[in-house]
Amino acid sequence: MSGATSVLGCRVDACGVDEAVARILELARGDVPASVITLGTEMVVRARRDPSFRSALNASALSLCDTVGVLYAARARGLHLEGRVTGIDLLDPLCAALAREGLAVYLLGAKGDTAARAGAALAARHPGLRIAGARDGYFGPAQDDEAAATIRASGARVLLVGLGSPRQELWVADHLAKTGALVGIGVGGSFDVLAGNVERAPEVWRRLNVEWLYRLMKEPWRWRRQLALPAFVLLALQERLTAGRGSSTA
Repeated sequence: MSGATSVLGCRVDACGVDEAVARILELARGDVPASVITLGTEMVVRARRDPSFRSALNASALSLCDTVGVLYAARARGLHLEGRVTGIDLLDPLCAALAREGLAVYLLGAKGDTAARAGAALAARHPGLRIAGARDGYFGPAQDDEAAATIRASGARVLLVGLGSPRQELWVADHLAKTGALVGIGVGGSFDVLAGNVERAPEVWRRLNVEWLYRLMKEPWRWRRQLALPAFVLLALQERLTAGRGSSTA
């Protein structure tokens, strides 16, 4: 990686998709459990008021830029980022590499059989990919140890977690070591897209970095979540102005 910066107290690594895949493979071949996060604006805003969540994010082995707000804020701080690395964009190249390496993957999250169907879709795209198992995300704290034990028994080296934020990041931080997997990756709603439950924005919307707007138009009930974006912009501007005043008086 060519560097990292901090956006409102959250680390962002200068890492594209290819480098992220190479780093994840390296971690999966190792012997120390490590988390990978896809950092979004909503997560950064939450981390400002939740120190334990911020600690979980910053303890990750790799913090990838997921949203346009984080992208522009990181660039404003001098970090060279060519673009975003979202959970869904990471999965295909990662699973292609896992298939070549013979490393098994487990999918945890979403509802019903969504994770299983997402796994089947990935296996169909990447012959040789070992899907060690799948489980929905509708379980409570009382079932955490059972879920971890099931994953351990599967022999998975990479754990894809689609429990939504902040639950997925906190679950990985608290339980990854118990699962036996070497890498835990928060992938948000990626399983729903892979399983065909949710239509992803057309490529032109993604190139223009307005995928969030397309999703909001399709699912207007998500408007409350989008309130994090203006809050993020205000906080980022405030941070930049404060830093500017500090440098001018130094």
